[in-house]
Amino acid sequence: MRPGLEALPGRWAGGAALALGLALLVRGWRRRRPAPRREVLFFPSPATCPAALLGEPGPAPCPCPCPCPLPHGDSPLARLLRRLLSARRSLELCLFAFSSPPLGRAVQLLHRRGVRVRLVTDSGSMGLTGSQIGRLRQAGIQVRHDQESGYMHHKFAIVDKKMLITGSLNWTTQAIQSNRENVLIVEDAEYVEPFLAEFERMWEEYNPANYTFFPNKKEQK
Repeated sequence: MRPGLEALPGRWAGGAALALGLALLVRGWRRRRPAPRREVLFFPSPATCPAALLGEPGPAPCPCPCPCPLPHGDSPLARLLRRLLSARRSLELCLFAFSSPPLGRAVQLLHRRGVRVRLVTDSGSMGLTGSQIGRLRQAGIQVRHDQESGYMHHKFAIVDKKMLITGSLNWTTQAIQSNRENVLIVEDAEYVEPFLAEFERMWEEYNPANYTFFPNKKEQK
């Protein structure tokens, strides 16, 4: 029969008690630590009012209800907005098409909060009806695009360099409201790091200083 702590010599009993206390402390810390986020969203998303998520903070909340006729509640779009708006330091966006007004307002809101926002997009999609790219640029957000014959067809976002948002969804009203689409949200460095490396590679490749489709002044003479 194993002796209890009281039966051990003083020095050993104290060490055993300390080890037991540390083990219990670590176990409790592990239990309290939130699990990494893993979430799947499916679209189309029912139309809901995003005003509560996109409202700017003020000195006092407005007592008036939102006048918009859309229902208020949870939806895949609302959950996507919440994940984006959780950004505190950085947001990398790599999107083929971007014309969703609520998502555009969310990105501008993050920019106003001081989050560093960078966007890579496809040159051919920037002129689509309702594109948010011009508005984002006017707001002071950095945007770079490809100059290739093929599409820059990625659709992913990286929040604070630790949360990956990716899937089939183009950030367009059509895709959100009408298409069968999927979005995977995961906090896992094993997946985040390759996407972040791909973003940084394209960010440097699409530096405007490297564009070749501008006419050369020497050739014009």
